Formats: sequence, structure tokens, C-alpha cells
Amino acid sequence: MKYIKEQIKLIKEKDPSIKSNLEVLLYPSFKALLYHKISHYLYVKKRYFLARYFCERAKRKTGIEIHPAAVIGKGLFIDHGIGVIIGETVTIGNDVLIYHDVTLGATGKETTKKRHPTIGNHVIIGSGAKILGNITIGNHVKIGANAIILEDVPDGVTVVGIPGKIVKKSSN
Repeated sequence: MKYIKEQIKLIKEKDPSIKSNLEVLLYPSFKALLYHKISHYLYVKKRYFLARYFCERAKRKTGIEIHPAAVIGKGLFIDHGIGVIIGETVTIGNDVLIYHDVTLGATGKETTKKRHPTIGNHVIIGSGAKILGNITIGNHVKIGANAIILEDVPDGVTVVGIPGKIVKKSSN
């Protein structure tokens, strides 16, 4: 219940179109993250089939695919969500905002167990962005819409383009 209350508060803060607590229960991000919490628990307990079952159910219901092994911090908000893919070895920090059609995936060229990105805290990932490979996105980073990121990104920058280039450094 604590998790559900946290999610209701978070979604109402992030999306001004939500007018009531009950509306939050219909929100794709809420459903996908709740399913992920269940599937991740099952995955950690080595109940892989059941974990995958909940993952696939969430994908069909929400259009958001989060692998059961992905590690997600507090305060993740997925706005709209359709087309969001979060791969198996992804780690996401706290207070991250992901817009629709984002992929946190592998390149297919990785030879290590860790194949997917690590996302820091307080990161915003714009619509259509693709962050691929065993790379690290720092804290307080903004990734522009449709950017393709294939290399590490330091803290406090804005990255846009294909391939991603730093266009702004934070004054922090």
C-alpha cells in the first residue's frame, strides 16, 4: 500500500491532467511499474516463468516493456509510455522521467553480462530517445527527443542528436 500511495502522489505531481486518485489506477505508468515490482520480486526469487508472465502481461496492457531483472529506483515516471522498452541489465536511479517510445537497450555487440545502460538520478529522457549499450548516464542529465546515445554521458549536461552530442553544461 505504501508503494501505491507513493505512486499516486508522484503521478499527480507529474501529470496535471490527473484529477483524482482513482484516475491514477488507469495510468499506464502506474500499471507497468506495479507489474514490474511483482515480476522483479519473482525474478529475484528465481521464479523466471512467473516473472516473465507478469512482464508480458504488463506489456500487452500498457505498451511498456520492462524486463523483470531491471533495477529501478524510486520516483520513476513514464509519461504516456507507449513503446518504452527497458532491458534486462538496465539500472535506473531515483527521480527519472521517461517519455514515450524510449529504448534503454543493448547494441547486440556486448560481450559482457552487463549489456544495457545505467541511468543516474534526476534524469529526463525525451520521446524517442535510444540509449544503447553498457554505458552510464550521469546525474542531472537531459536527453533530447530522438537522440541516440552510445557513449557515457557526464553529470549535469544536455545531450541531443544522432549520435548524441553535449549541447549544454549545467552551471551547478
